[in-house]
Amino acid sequence: MTSLLSVEHLRVEIPTRRGTLLAVDDLSFDVAEGEVLGMVGETGAGKSLTGNAIIGLLDPPARIAAGRIGLRGRRIDDLPAEAMRHLRGKEIGAVFQDPLTSLNPLLTVGRHLTQTILTHLDMSPSQARARALKMLTEVGIPAARERLDSYPHQLSGGMRQRVVLALAFACDPTLVVADEPTTALDVSVQAQVIELLKRMCREHGTAVLLITHDMGVIADTADRIAVMYAGRLVEIGPTRSVLNAASHPYTQGLMASIPSMRRRGVALAQIEGSMPRLDAMPAGCAFHPRCPVKVERCTRERPDLAPAGASDVACWLSSTTATEDQVRHGG
Repeated sequence: MTSLLSVEHLRVEIPTRRGTLLAVDDLSFDVAEGEVLGMVGETGAGKSLTGNAIIGLLDPPARIAAGRIGLRGRRIDDLPAEAMRHLRGKEIGAVFQDPLTSLNPLLTVGRHLTQTILTHLDMSPSQARARALKMLTEVGIPAARERLDSYPHQLSGGMRQRVVLALAFACDPTLVVADEPTTALDVSVQAQVIELLKRMCREHGTAVLLITHDMGVIADTADRIAVMYAGRLVEIGPTRSVLNAASHPYTQGLMASIPSMRRRGVALAQIEGSMPRLDAMPAGCAFHPRCPVKVERCTRERPDLAPAGASDVACWLSSTTATEDQVRHGG
């Protein structure tokens, strides 16, 4: 498949009074046309910073310090603000965690949509309003014509998120970055929104970077999974391969912590410890203080992604490049 989004050696830094923190470290991945890539990891892993870097919405003082982000072969991380703003509405759509804060409380739903459409598409106001109505209908808003004149606070959380999805797809973008799109919703509405996202992607042929901490959402939606830990990718591969045979100890821990009807009455496994602070990153593999199978090499050398079955894994014990002698003697 043709690569639509290409992230190469991305490095995101956050300058502070006590020094510069490295929040995203040498991150590389691709998203193909029409593909859903699910990015998962604990809070603080760098998922949202990665998404914000791609759409050009990093909050200062966070900044892209190195690397390259390309869309359809065109570099976009160094675009001027105005060019990025146009690209963000036209070619890249965004869905954020809290729909209430994503929408301007002073604008009606119809105004949100028509402003976006008129900014990025060559349409008259009447054509833009007709398209806005079409988009609301497409995302399943009941009485869509009446809802055009509603304000965000007059809608339920699920309805607001549907409006945000309509906004994201309003100009037929090639890529949508969805950052925790179901976190603020109850379980039944979460399922509806995810099913809607899948349908919109299928019908519009849009690629999606789906950022979440919910492995259930990933399992139900993504074609591939990218697992992040402490600002780095630790495993990336086809969804079924990762879910059925995770290679990295961190991914294995995430999978073991998912509730299962088959293990009723059995306590959930947990990963001991917590993710390291950005100003206290350990040497070697960042996961080694919590890893139950680490060897001495893990404490002093940081592994890069390497093939391990159907996935690429950053682990000395999982990679096909690791020899039995390396494992036995810790390097």
